[in-house]
Amino acid sequence: MTTQSYLILLALAGGRSHGYALIQLVKELSQGQVTLGAGTLYGNLDRLLAAGFVESVGEETVGGRARRYYMITGDGEQAARGETARLAQMAEKAKRVLGNLSPRIRIQGSPA
Repeated sequence: MTTQSYLILLALAGGRSHGYALIQLVKELSQGQVTLGAGTLYGNLDRLLAAGFVESVGEETVGGRARRYYMITGDGEQAARGETARLAQMAEKAKRVLGNLSPRIRIQGSPA
């Protein structure tokens, strides 16, 4: 699962949302590290829809513009939980590896 898809699923875990709000939620969840453009968002939503991880749950017109709303499905929630567990395991492994680094290891170019 891509980071973008994962963040979209997390954003939808809080409830149904429309495109622009998803862009803002993903930016907030990633602490500004991921900023989605409309093309990237809708490309990811198309893949998540095809996978059965999200569903379209209605449309309304606001200010003359159509807003389509999306919602996470049970399969999408399960996928997000699985990815969260995978990332947590990887982070734990990384902590162990970094905690076991010998003080003799130096960054290239640093004085010995």
